[in-house]
Amino acid sequence: MVALAGSMRCGNTARVTEPADCQQRPGAHYRRNALLALSMALLAACGGGQALRPAAPAAQAWPAVAPADPARANAVLMRAISLVGTPYRYGGNTPEGGFDCSGLVNYVYRDMLDLRLPRTSRELFAMPHAPIATDRLAGGDLVFFGSDGNVSHVGIYVGEGRFVHAPSSGGTVRLDRLDGHWWRDHYRGARRLLN
Repeated sequence: MVALAGSMRCGNTARVTEPADCQQRPGAHYRRNALLALSMALLAACGGGQALRPAAPAAQAWPAVAPADPARANAVLMRAISLVGTPYRYGGNTPEGGFDCSGLVNYVYRDMLDLRLPRTSRELFAMPHAPIATDRLAGGDLVFFGSDGNVSHVGIYVGEGRFVHAPSSGGTVRLDRLDGHWWRDHYRGARRLLN
């Protein structure tokens, strides 16, 4: 069983912090003291995106939906889960250098299926794949999050309402629940790559 990690502790209560904006390109570097300014500039520059918001996943019993290609989905899931604990790095796309959210997705699909994907979460969301309802999610589907109609974060659905993702600076790749407070309120939809 993979241990769930990543929530920050404040006294005896856990709180989930907002993930970093994952619209970066590979090779992005910055100084630690410029992180806040850069993040604010990126968020301010975001425009467009999908204005239609799907129903947010609520606390529920998650149906077990079999993937169309169980062998490929299993390969993706096992690789994604094996990366839990890898440090977050803005622009990162390797286990050795760390991952941002879209770098993690790209690495897993390229490493396991030799599938080349768009680099940013926004570009991944815009791919011509039909949206997936939350009660039809299967292992390997991509789940997207954001605010104000924009997509800024992506993860890989692993089943039972959980997903693997690289959430924020100072954190690590981790498992979270779709019905967790921040994730539920910022859910933007899902896409299936494995048909």
